[in-house]
Amino acid sequence: MKVLVTGFEPFGGDAVNSSAEAVEALAARWAGPEELVTAVLPVEFDRVRSPDGPLLRLLDDHAPDVVVAVGLADGVTQVRVERVAINLMDARIPDNGGAQPVDAPVADGGPAARFATLPVKAAAAAVRAAGVPAGVTYSAGTYVCNASFYALQHALAERPDVLSGFVHVPRTTEEVGGEAAASALADGGEPHLPLEALARALEIVVRTALAAARGELVEAAEAAGTLH
Repeated sequence: MKVLVTGFEPFGGDAVNSSAEAVEALAARWAGPEELVTAVLPVEFDRVRSPDGPLLRLLDDHAPDVVVAVGLADGVTQVRVERVAINLMDARIPDNGGAQPVDAPVADGGPAARFATLPVKAAAAAVRAAGVPAGVTYSAGTYVCNASFYALQHALAERPDVLSGFVHVPRTTEEVGGEAAASALADGGEPHLPLEALARALEIVVRTALAAARGELVEAAEAAGTLH
């Protein structure tokens, strides 16, 4: 089986992007036996949603069985396994190419929302069981992360054999230079996590999805909703 995991380049004046760092750390620790393909995507609306852009070309080039796109969510305190992508681009700041769409669709004529097909509840629960704060969330925003998530699910809508979805990660403790890694994990309330914890969380999400793809796991039959 083959897995594709993507992160994003820095944006908004940052020197690094924890999603790319976490994906690179995942690649360094990956022991197979499945083939892992990783890539860093541009933070540009048009390129992440275009059929000729790097994200959708990767699908064509590698025909993965599992796809996990990863992005940075500044200020969050946990790994967020996203469940819903919406067909909306509404950019508070320009992307790295200078585009700033407002109230525009990701895919003309597409449905209002697309859902992740990987087992989001089981993945989040497995990450938590490994000691890393995690949860299922229901808004990937309206910036490039959501656009890439929607474009991915839209492209794979007729491919139920491919399990795919999106994970948001916080900044790394190493970037923030704040509390010790152990304290950040134990507290679970700081807007950063150690890079090793992010890589471990991504590996767990991927391996959970692989187990589901092999028919060895079904989605957790438990509530993971929110009140607001």
